Parts: sequence; structure tokens; C-alpha cells
Amino acid sequence: MSAAITCSDLSFSWPDGAPVLDGLTVSFGPGRTGLIGVNGSGKSTLLKLIAGELSPAQGTIKTRGEVGYLPQAITLGTRRTVSDLLGITQARNALHAIEAGETDEDLYLTIGDDWDVEERACAWLDRLGLGHLALGDQVERLSGGETIGVALAALFLRRPDVLLLDEPTNNLDLDARQRLYDAVASWTGVMVIVSHDRELLGLVDQVADLSAGEIRLYGGNLDAYEEQLAAEQAAAERAVTAAAADVRRQQRDVVDAQVKQARRDRMGRKVAASGSLPRIVAHARKRAAQETAGKSRELHSERLDAARGRLDEAEQAVRDDAEIRPELPDTAVPAGRTILNLTGLADTSWHPAFASRAMPLAPVPAHQRTGPGEAPASVSPGALAELIVRGPERIALTGPNGAGKTTLLRAIAGLAESPGITVRLGAVTGYLPQRLDILDDSLSVAGNVRAAAPAASVNEVRASLARFLFRGDRADRLAGTLSGGERFRAVLAALLLAQPAPQLLLLDEPTNNLDMASVRQLSQALAGYRGALLVASHDLPFLRTAGISRWLRLDRDAGLTEIEPQ
Repeated sequence: MSAAITCSDLSFSWPDGAPVLDGLTVSFGPGRTGLIGVNGSGKSTLLKLIAGELSPAQGTIKTRGEVGYLPQAITLGTRRTVSDLLGITQARNALHAIEAGETDEDLYLTIGDDWDVEERACAWLDRLGLGHLALGDQVERLSGGETIGVALAALFLRRPDVLLLDEPTNNLDLDARQRLYDAVASWTGVMVIVSHDRELLGLVDQVADLSAGEIRLYGGNLDAYEEQLAAEQAAAERAVTAAAADVRRQQRDVVDAQVKQARRDRMGRKVAASGSLPRIVAHARKRAAQETAGKSRELHSERLDAARGRLDEAEQAVRDDAEIRPELPDTAVPAGRTILNLTGLADTSWHPAFASRAMPLAPVPAHQRTGPGEAPASVSPGALAELIVRGPERIALTGPNGAGKTTLLRAIAGLAESPGITVRLGAVTGYLPQRLDILDDSLSVAGNVRAAAPAASVNEVRASLARFLFRGDRADRLAGTLSGGERFRAVLAALLLAQPAPQLLLLDEPTNNLDMASVRQLSQALAGYRGALLVASHDLPFLRTAGISRWLRLDRDAGLTEIEPQ
């Protein structure tokens, strides 16, 4: 079959002139393609160009059939309904009008063959775990995860020939993610997915790697891609070693040639000074020697330049995916020390999501009571009334969208009102919000770290930043000029190198909108972190690499409960 999407000589720049794509040519055929690359490489821009949301400065885009597109940010108008977001309101209105007895021909044209549009829409909502929504519900009242789910249902309901998904699992809870995986696995059309979700990328038929303005296609899913890439990188590193050895060899040859030429020059000057040769012969030999020396220098210079060129090419083939290796001894927490004591969790007044829900009453065990007297007013059987974190525990906080995970983390960090909850901290706390907005863009990377660690010397800050891959002049770059991956590493450095060191780390959906290299570097940073960790996330592969020792779930109706490892 011919390609469903063909991009030829595609170029695009932002209004300020910053180039994003330059002369890109690629084709996507039937099946599921995972489009990956570092933050800022142009993945989302490419999807917008294919979808017609942006126009290329140069080149052409051809698509076969209807294109459906799910952007990262979904614009919701006021007073829009679930039916509007599904794109079926006109058909529903026409259907209801006919059912009420109207016979206008335009009503039948509006419906077409979609006489069962409401049933199919409800079926897709139910399949994606949104069966509790009514078609007339206002979308402005939906959570972020519910909004994405409805937008996905709209696309699957239309069944376009080409489906473009940009980070579709962002903000989805675990149940919604699993339902999306099932829908993607059963999709038989053309699909291009931008994602860092390892489980989702495990379902694709090929991986398209956008790097340095070019796309390379690899057959198979993410695991197959990583195997092929590892083999390529090993070969590239061997090529760098060989090319570097060749450069050193050519440099030695240049030095040897210069030493030999210097000896010949000295001998020639001695012979000329001795007068043993006629002047005309001496001049002839001198000219010949100069010509030979010039040709030798030119030959060795060409060889050295060629060797350096091969080294440059070999180095460009090796990716800059260096590991960060922070040493964070000051974050260590002795086993058994109480780091956090959170009480009052069973009183649902602390979160508005619970306020309108009457939770069933149940007696609270004595060891869970928040104080003398009666138990909290609203307690769900099995719910925790108290959370104690001791030593370097690593705790995952899971649960559906809108259950209050962010509110709970912000309450612990002292950034949100928490009526009914008592927070007792036994260590310095560091908080990483979803938006990663903890840097001062007017300061350099080193300046941001020094602001967080004012007692550290310049040398100490620079030595620590080198472990986060900010070496030399890179540490002096303004935070506002950093790329996505660089900014994330700078955020980690400012958080983890702060003084006093954080011994309780609160992370709120830390892998949202991160490229795969940044997710890997986050895992590396947490491997060097020796304190307690409480992380709210739906990203199971990341949580498994983070060394989670306890799993908690926060539900709208059941409160906070301890669950089995995921």
C-alpha cells in the first residue's frame, strides 16, 4: 500500500526565526508509528503540520483520507458539552427533532447513516472508562484526564483514516491508560503517536526517531528500537575510538616529519656554509628541499584534516545521552526516623472533591485516631486516617484523576490550605510541581543553584553541576535559554543540591511532558537520592524504576488506602 502520510522537503520556523524543521522528508504507512525524540526536536510541530494546524515555510504534505488529531492542550469553550466535544450535537439534535415528529429533509441529511450515533458515542465513552458522563454534561467541569478521554472517544468514534496522538496518556490515571492501550492495540488504521509512555510505545509497529532534524525509522516496538540503537551506538563509539587513534597517529606523523625536516634543514645550512658545493648547486638543492618540504607538509596536513573530519563524523553519530551521576550524601535519612506524620485524612473536609460525598461511617482503630475523643466524621472502611513515613521509604501515590493527589502533596509542602489535616514534618522537604516552574529565568544555572544553596562555594556548585552535565560554560547559561531537557536537569539540580538538603522529596507527575532521555535522567537522579520519596504518578514503568517500597491509592469515595505493589 502507498504511504498514508508523505512529507517532502518540509521546513518550518517560529515567527522569531528559530528553525524547527529544515528539509525533512519522511513517509508513514499503515500501522502504528511511535514518534520519539528529545524535547524541542519538533515532534509536536510535525503533528500540527500534518494535521493542518500549522503551515510549512517550505515543502509539501500529502495525506490519504481524513486526519484526526489529538493535541497536548485541548481548548475548551465555555458552555460546551460532552456531545459538542464528541462532534455529534448536530446529528443528535436532528435525531431528536425527527423523533418529535419533524420531517424536514435537511434533518435526514444531517443524520446520514448515523442513526445509532448516541449509542455508539456512549459505547466509546464506556470503553474508555467514562460511562459516568452524560452527553449533556459541561466539559468545563471535567478533570484533565476526563477531557482527554472524551477527546479520544471523539476520534475513535469518527474512525479517521489517519490518527495523530500527541502525548495521549498525559493526565490519564492508571485505569484510563489501560483502556487507551486496549483501544490503540485494536486500532487497524494509520496512527502516529508522540509519547514517552513505554507501555504505549510497546504497542507500536515501528519507531520514528526524530533527531538533529532527521527521522530514522526502526521496525518493531520500543524494545526492538532500543536494541537496534544500542548496537548502533556501540559501533559509533568504536568508530570514535578508531578515528581518535587515527588523529593521534597523524599528529605524531606531522611532528616526526617536522623533526626530520628540521634536521635536513640544519644539514643543508652546514653544507652551504662550508662552501664544499658550488653556489648554483647549493641553491638548486635548497629549492628542491623546500619544494619537498612543502609537499610533505601539505600531505600530512591533508591527512590530519581528513582524520579530524572522520572523528567529527564519528562523534556526531554518538548521541549526547550522557548519564547524570549525582552524589547526594546529605539527603540520607536513618532508618526508623519519622519524616512525615499526616493525620486527619479520614475527615473529608480537607478536599473539595470529597466535600459533597457522604462516606460510609466506620469505627477507626485506636492507632489511627487523630486525637482524643471521637473518630473523624467521615471514614471509609479500610481508609487510612494517618500516614507515617519513616526512614528512606519510597511511596507511590496513585489514584484516579481529580481524587486530590496534587492537593495532598501541596498540603504537605505547606502550599495549600488543608482544613482538618495536621502535617508534622521531621525533615526538610523539597517539592517538584507538575509545571517545573521553580527556576528564575533571569539567573544562570549556577545562579539558581547558588540561590538554593547560598552557603556553597562557587567551586562546590560547579563541581556538583558537572554531575548534572552542566560543565564549564554550560553552567553560566541563563535558565530562560535552556532547552526542555536542559531545563529539567537544572530543575533537578536546584532541587536536590539545595541547602539544607531535602530529606523528603515530593514529586507531582514528574514524567509528564518529559522526553525519554529526561525520564531516564530523573531515574538516575533518584538512584543517587538517599532520602524519603512521595511521588504522585500514573507512570508505572517509571515508578518501578524508582524503587517504590509502598503503594498508596487515593480515591474520591474510598479515601487513602494502602494497596499491593503494582
